[in-house]
Amino acid sequence: MMRIAMTISACAFASMANGEVLTTSAFESLGAADIVIMGEQHDNALHHVNQAKVAGAIYPSALVFEMLTPAQAEAGQAANRAVFSELDAALDWSARGGWPAFHNYFSIFATAPQARIYGAAVPRETVRAAIGDGAASQFGEGADYGLDVPLPASEQSAREELQGTAHCSALPEDMLAGMVEAQRLRDASFARTTLQALEDTGGPVLVITGNGHARTDWGVPFYVRQVAPQVNLIAVGQLEEGEIAPPYDRWIMTGSFGADRDDPCEAFSSN
Repeated sequence: MMRIAMTISACAFASMANGEVLTTSAFESLGAADIVIMGEQHDNALHHVNQAKVAGAIYPSALVFEMLTPAQAEAGQAANRAVFSELDAALDWSARGGWPAFHNYFSIFATAPQARIYGAAVPRETVRAAIGDGAASQFGEGADYGLDVPLPASEQSAREELQGTAHCSALPEDMLAGMVEAQRLRDASFARTTLQALEDTGGPVLVITGNGHARTDWGVPFYVRQVAPQVNLIAVGQLEEGEIAPPYDRWIMTGSFGADRDDPCEAFSSN
């Protein structure tokens, strides 16, 4: 997912942020939850360090990764998590590409060797079909997730605007609604996988995903709480200095550690 930078003045930040600040010394407190959803800016190395620290603090029974397919997760389950090259090969991470280098994520797996690995990735062809036919058409059974119910007009408009900005205003306007449907499908699918992991293992479940999927108003936490309101869930966003926090239960502020970014909109520019 493309990064959307939203800057505000330092004095205004505290009043704009949502949830509570989470310090590294309080990571163990997350262990009281059945599910911890840990957001990230994918290319920020410090965010992955924090995720590994949380894994060590809460001793999860399951790890759910946005980045993995179910087949990749199953293959990785049998690998030795203490051996970088073996786990990388089993997960087909480096060979498949598409995500930051495996060394960013390795410590998360290595810190929780007891945890069962789950892959939550939705096949690209399924996501493409959702763009044209709607999320409900591709989700299968699960009316409780509400994908067949139109979003409130204000939310639909806000989400279409966000999709347009994320894609550098390069998408046709009539495609934006479909992009929102694709996002709804992915969030609901991640939630379904997470709840399955909780049922299988008893928890706690640690979910590794992008910040957009971790937001409580319409991301994975929204669907988990809609389908299983009895589950104790904590959603953590990891933000970089100057960003406005979307709704999270907890949030961490970091620098852009290890990220060497070009302008994401250059690819859309015409010469």
